[in-house]
Amino acid sequence: MTLKERIIESLQILGIIKEPIDEKLNRPIESERFVVLDTETTGFDYQNDRILCIGALTLENGVINLQNVFEHYMDQEHFDKSSVQIHGIIRSDVLDHKSEVQVLQLFLDYIGDSIIIAHHTLFDMTMINNALLRNGMDKIKNKTLDTATLYKKTLIKSNLIERKDHYTLDDLADKFDISKKDRHTAVGDAYITAIAFLKIVKKLREKKEMMLYQLFR
Repeated sequence: MTLKERIIESLQILGIIKEPIDEKLNRPIESERFVVLDTETTGFDYQNDRILCIGALTLENGVINLQNVFEHYMDQEHFDKSSVQIHGIIRSDVLDHKSEVQVLQLFLDYIGDSIIIAHHTLFDMTMINNALLRNGMDKIKNKTLDTATLYKKTLIKSNLIERKDHYTLDDLADKFDISKKDRHTAVGDAYITAIAFLKIVKKLREKKEMMLYQLFR
């Protein structure tokens, strides 16, 4: 380790400086390929519930690529009638469905090394990673961003404004006047999330020039 590196490490330990900038992220946001995803599931139990559908689309050069949409339904080992009221997916409706491992492999090929965006990313990524582990596959190691967290960065800090602990996708759709026509479908929610992300980035840029790495701080 060089003297410069030792000094930086010491300053980080003391909390005087933040973590160094990842040079891979020290570039314009538009230069990155993002994959925006959503999952429809049988419920919210990480261990017992299963993914019904993964929907995703790509963001490249600040534009949603509707020519490259990912939407695949999985065979349903577990079925919960109560969740149908939300996502509307039932066994007989899904004619073109694949095994869990087939959909997962297609999804891994689709995302590559892109940065993943979702609303409340922890839930979607935990469900996907648990499915991967069940099938003897490695967890996804891609960097992730959460529009729920990013949205909070756009809010003015003031005692006069009440801030929520959690913001739903509906909250963001209402805030940014995004149509909720296809809400609660995997691709529909991914599309809303993608538009919300673009609007969040635009709003953050009103304050300062932004590079990719700043979204992770």
